[in-house]
Amino acid sequence: MSKETKKFRLEEDSIGVKEVPADAYYGVQTLRAAENFRITGLMLHPEMIRSLAYVKKAAAIVNNEVGLLTKERCDAIVQACDEIIDGKLHDQFIVDPIQGGAGTSMNMNANEVIANRAIEILGGEKGDYSIVHPNDSVNYGQSTNDVIPTAGKLTVLQLTKRTLEKLENLYDAFIAKSIEFDKVIKMGRTQMQDAVPVRLGQEFAAYAEATKRSIKRIRDAKAEMKILNMGGTAIGTGLNADRTYVERIVPVLAEVSGLPVVQAEDLIDSTQNLDSFVAMSGALKACAVALSKISNDLRLMSSGPRTGFEEINLPGKQNGSSIMPGKVNPVIPEVVTQVAFNIIGNDVAITKAAEAGQLELNAFEPVLFYNLFQSIDTLGNAADTFVKNCVLGITANEEHCKALVENSVGIITAINPHVGYKKAASIAKRAIKTGESVRSIVLEENLLTNDEMNEILDPFSMTEPGISGEELLLKKSK
Repeated sequence: MSKETKKFRLEEDSIGVKEVPADAYYGVQTLRAAENFRITGLMLHPEMIRSLAYVKKAAAIVNNEVGLLTKERCDAIVQACDEIIDGKLHDQFIVDPIQGGAGTSMNMNANEVIANRAIEILGGEKGDYSIVHPNDSVNYGQSTNDVIPTAGKLTVLQLTKRTLEKLENLYDAFIAKSIEFDKVIKMGRTQMQDAVPVRLGQEFAAYAEATKRSIKRIRDAKAEMKILNMGGTAIGTGLNADRTYVERIVPVLAEVSGLPVVQAEDLIDSTQNLDSFVAMSGALKACAVALSKISNDLRLMSSGPRTGFEEINLPGKQNGSSIMPGKVNPVIPEVVTQVAFNIIGNDVAITKAAEAGQLELNAFEPVLFYNLFQSIDTLGNAADTFVKNCVLGITANEEHCKALVENSVGIITAINPHVGYKKAASIAKRAIKTGESVRSIVLEENLLTNDEMNEILDPFSMTEPGISGEELLLKKSK
């Protein structure tokens, strides 16, 4: 045998015969897909690879239980799957995550890698599919059409677990800052104009609430990820799957994966429709939008630092300019916002992919999963850097915040009930035109005494429900 021949083995599929690298665990169908789909230049998500291995492991166990797979083959397949779950052989998953064929290529990539590793375990040579066959052994009782959506949901369940933990850390950080800044009075603004006073702690408490609401949405969407169409085979009817296998496959998958998954009541619906993934993407998008809005607030409040709001200080993380010495930019809020832009774009792709399905199958799951996994990962990573590199290090310029409130025309709103809307508006106009303080104008015109002004403009009274200086107003009404 020549040296050249030893580098390859010959494999045949319905297209024809093809040389496959002799040491490769993937086979001819995987190789053709790798050549056909040079799209992102990336590999499958590691968690998706593990999820495929969980599915194949559960299928082997059940097929052995029902007598359709020998124990010898089953044990070898299970061992191969366990190795993949542990992170081995991931470099053999060479198909691009965006691919035609509804995910057949990634399913066959898993089938071939597992089969060849099982063959090796049983003492054979890779490519000798008489020992363990990718389709007839590893894929027995399955279809790409139940394997891929099932593996996709397992992946989402694993990825969202990590992302939710990071979002919960962000929630805790906002709560901690809301307590730390509870006594810091600052000017509230609407439409970028002075409104009425607010406590900085109240603003951070609102950020915490928005984050908490986002966490709930993701958890609600996550519940739908637990419902699988595994056992439905090609279109949800379960053709070519043993009846007992159909009943047992999801419970066994739950056992081997450690995830609380259940079988869909209607396997045809679960095979046809991907709206549950759209719901998950929507929850991720809503969270990203909320975090971006918060990031925008922090950039505004920290702007300047001498010619802007200068109400808070964000921790300096790196030089902000190659030409302006000492400039430090709000890079962490900026990256959170950019992640939000990307997640919004991903959501559009996911929505279009789910809508584009026809009849009994959606062929566009690969691009949906590519974007959905990226959204989950990047949202969690953005939350993580937001907490560690920004939120926990924020400090308040308390005296400056107080001065802005005292010099603001916005406090006229608290005086309004005591002097009337028309007079209050007149005072506000004069203050804006002349630069005088509201307090000085009110005192000059003998509308209220200094003590009355102190009572009405008590900072905390202006940040709670009710009329500031209400007792004073009641006395005058009598």
